[in-house]
Formats: sequence, structure tokens, C-alpha cells
Amino acid sequence: MKRLLLTLLLSIPFFGFSQNSLERLENSPRHHEWVDVSYEDRTVKSFLVFPEVSEKVTAVVVIHENRGLNDWARSMADQIAEAGYIAIAPDLLSGTGPNNGGTSSFKNSDAARTGIYALDPDQVTRDLQETIAYAKEIPAANGKVVVIGFCWGGSQTFRISTNTDQIEAAFVCYGTAPKDPKVFKNIEVPVYGFYGGNDNRVNATIPSTEEFMKNASKTYEPVIYEGAGHGFFRAGEKANASEANKKAREEGWKRLKELLAAIN
Repeated sequence: MKRLLLTLLLSIPFFGFSQNSLERLENSPRHHEWVDVSYEDRTVKSFLVFPEVSEKVTAVVVIHENRGLNDWARSMADQIAEAGYIAIAPDLLSGTGPNNGGTSSFKNSDAARTGIYALDPDQVTRDLQETIAYAKEIPAANGKVVVIGFCWGGSQTFRISTNTDQIEAAFVCYGTAPKDPKVFKNIEVPVYGFYGGNDNRVNATIPSTEEFMKNASKTYEPVIYEGAGHGFFRAGEKANASEANKKAREEGWKRLKELLAAIN
């Protein structure tokens, strides 16, 4: 019996997300839909979630990790909507996978990760610019848009803040900043950083980022959550999460909600 159970478990495809994320999506009372963000000859499939509110609210563009727009990333969009905001999560792998598919067309998360790093950075920037423009025009939105990203998406959040004047704030979750100090002069919004204490690959870049932002007279507020690892927003919600990751996720969410409330 145990051998049969093990065989069944091993036969279930693994795509880098926990069952809790899928259960959240299936049980969510909020309205979910897929929309096309189209421009020129490109279409970016995007996951859109509406909060249950009675007034127009800020829209949040959610940029996924280097695993693509998997169920965890969509779950984060649902959680942001649960907090009272419209969330739109573009699949930046749209049209780049097998048979011109997106994230779900890749055979596993490793293949999706390879696809992520093969993307043209300028295409990613344009995709995000168009997603921001789409979000501003959602009838239920109040015209304000912010961007949040995780891991690779955190780096893209910092990068898009140097390439748009159409957002109110940028929330960088354990992502690195651009390396060219000249681009920081283009930033017109505050950048809020969320970092795990045990993530020195990323954290080692914070001092230079602080210097670049200060020299450009820009607002940059990084917070390091001690003992947490890279990806604590994802890792911290797992059943077997470390106490440090759980605490970082709870404190990070509290801070994020307070910052969003000040914008809305």
C-alpha cells in the first residue's frame, strides 16, 4: 500500500507551487479572469482579480518570480485583491513557450526559468508599460497603479520604475536594482524594499543602491527581515515554513498593506 501511494505521489506533476496556492484560487470568492494586454503584434496573457469593495481602488501590477506566472504568483494576486485592491499579473512568458504558449506550456519550473532568462529585457519593459496602461483604464480602478515583484520580478519592478512615470510606488521584494547609476534619475516614485536577512546575494547590493538613490535624490526604503531567506513571501506561507520566514511574511504583509492604504 505504501509503495502504491509513493508511486501515485511521484506521478503527480510538480510545477513549483504548493497545493495550498491552488486551493486558495479554487476557493476564492473573488472574481478572477484572464485578459489580453495587446499592443502591436504582441499579446500578454494576464490574470486579473477584483476585490469585493464598493468603490474604485488602486490597481496593483504583480510581477512573478523567475518560475513564471504559476499558481503561487496567481495566489499572490488573489491575496492582494483580498486586501482590497485590483490585482493584475501579466505572464511575461506569453508567446515564448512551446507552441507559442506561456508559463503553463513549459514542461516544468526549470524550463520556465530558462525561458525567463532568455527574454529580451526591452520586451519585458514594454510588456510592463502596456500592463500599467491597461490597469489605469480598468473601470473599477481609480487611475492609480503601483507595481510589486518577487525575486526576478523584484528586479523587474526596480527596472520598470526607471522606465515609467505612470506608477505611484514600486515594491521590490528581494530583487536587485539596475547596475547603471545613471538610470536612477528617471525614478519618480518611492521604492520600498523587502529583503530576507539570509539573502546576501541580494543584500550585498543594497548599499550601492542606497548610494545611487541618494545621489539621485530619490526615496528608497529597504527593510531587512532578520533570519528570513530569499523568497520568504512564498516560503513563509508553507506548512513547514521556518519561524523566521513566517515572521518576515507577516511583517512584510503588514508593511505592504500600510503602504498601499496610504496610496489609495
